[in-house]
Amino acid sequence: MQLDPEEKITGFTILIPTWDNLPYLKLCLESINDHSSMNHQVIVIINEGMDGTKEWIQAKKNIESIYFKENVGICHALNSAAKLAKTDYILYLNDDMFVLPGWDEALKLEIEQIKHNKFFLSSTMIEPTDTGNACVIVKDYGSNIEDFRKEALLAEFQSLQKEDWSGATWPPNLMHKHTWNMVGGMSQEFSPGMYSDPDLSMKLWQNGVRYFKGLGNSKVYHFGTKSTGRIKQNDGKKTFLTKWGMTPSTFTKYYLKRGEKFSGPLPEVKLTTLSKWKSRLKRLFR
Repeated sequence: MQLDPEEKITGFTILIPTWDNLPYLKLCLESINDHSSMNHQVIVIINEGMDGTKEWIQAKKNIESIYFKENVGICHALNSAAKLAKTDYILYLNDDMFVLPGWDEALKLEIEQIKHNKFFLSSTMIEPTDTGNACVIVKDYGSNIEDFRKEALLAEFQSLQKEDWSGATWPPNLMHKHTWNMVGGMSQEFSPGMYSDPDLSMKLWQNGVRYFKGLGNSKVYHFGTKSTGRIKQNDGKKTFLTKWGMTPSTFTKYYLKRGEKFSGPLPEVKLTTLSKWKSRLKRLFR
């Protein structure tokens, strides 16, 4: 579907932070344009833009943008862009992702079936390298643009099966704007962004959200770490442990059950004494 600035917005507000990553950003936006079933509001957050990103984006009538002279990280970037949302749904997408046909329709149908706003949804990533992430499909269609096998991916992605999974945290992720505002968006103390994803999920959990679902039929190809590999990373594990009194792995394993087969809203959690002491000891030695 061609994104048309004159057409009524019928989909989501898509937030895309980018940092001197223009070739991947162009591919990402091309995929949204070609493979979306709805007309989305797209907001690109430009960090630095020394590679021509600023000029290229600002020449596009159907794409909104925010510009920062320096790299402000994903937390501040997303919070700033979310204020401009014109739709009821905010979706965070990385600039090194290529959305596949049906990606947004699957999310829309899921929202219609849920019938309430307290949810957090993720699409399923297809990645070229096996990192042990139980939430992704591993299939190599290229680790960079130069060796990207787009035609093969488009011909084969529907045959790559993945059951719906529990524990949505990874982008692309989607929530209602009211829910985003309820938890205050991303937490700035995790800037530039490491472990801000599980922190957002924890804030949702603390506010009563129990519907965390990754959709197997909403797929994106993810090249991976095209920006995060260039930044000085924050110690997100330490920040999470200090803030919440448990490790991120404890939260994602026992609360979100991340990567397990989705079976409905998550139950309340009673941690074992051993798990509690492990978190306490890690917090003490941190």
